[in-house]
Amino acid sequence: MNLAVDIGNTRTKAAVFQGHAILKTFVIENINFNEDIENIISTHQIEYLVMSSVSDIETKQLKNIQKLVTLFTVSAEAKLPFENLYGTPKTLGIDRVALVAAASTLFPNQNCLVIDAGTCITYDFLTSDNEYLGGAIAPGLEMRYKSLHTFTAKLPKLSIKVPDNSTGKSTDESIHSGVVFGVIHEIEGVINQYRQNYPDLTVVLTGGDSNFLSKQLKSGIFANQNFLVVGLNEILILNHNL
Repeated sequence: MNLAVDIGNTRTKAAVFQGHAILKTFVIENINFNEDIENIISTHQIEYLVMSSVSDIETKQLKNIQKLVTLFTVSAEAKLPFENLYGTPKTLGIDRVALVAAASTLFPNQNCLVIDAGTCITYDFLTSDNEYLGGAIAPGLEMRYKSLHTFTAKLPKLSIKVPDNSTGKSTDESIHSGVVFGVIHEIEGVINQYRQNYPDLTVVLTGGDSNFLSKQLKSGIFANQNFLVVGLNEILILNHNL
């Protein structure tokens, strides 16, 4: 059994794999990371673990995990199921590498745009020739709400909400309209820009806000919240010949 772990800013997503298939997924509060991961490892007889993290992991945590399983760390030197043409591969986030690996595996020989809507919104493009060209990084929904409150004197901090209409009739409504519709139009604009050059474009939406955004966006987009952990598992399989 393999365990793929995606450590976010506040929560961790983990998935147990048997070969290429997901058996079970978990969402873990980061404060309970060690205990919960160790329980998953022992309960499911995990042999290999691969992880991606947006933050630094304490050396002590890694040492504890390595006593229980074979830990594989994805790096710029790892074997990948695609050709990486990114200009600075050593600065490319492991989360983005994993997303492209999933696209290469699940949508082979397709022009694929992967949109990860989380703390940041990342766009990553893989050609039908299996070449990763790069993408873009933008603020996510929550970050936009927070920035309006943080960098102004009087605007309130609001939670994500679907606007009633595009014309806000109060400050709260105006913020919801600006943030949510702004993100939706941005995503649709990026997709349309790629489709001008790649009419057969496959679009995948993933990340913590993917369920919320998929309901607001036009059809023709594949929503898959497990995309990143699938990519991590595929990289692990490739590098360990599993």
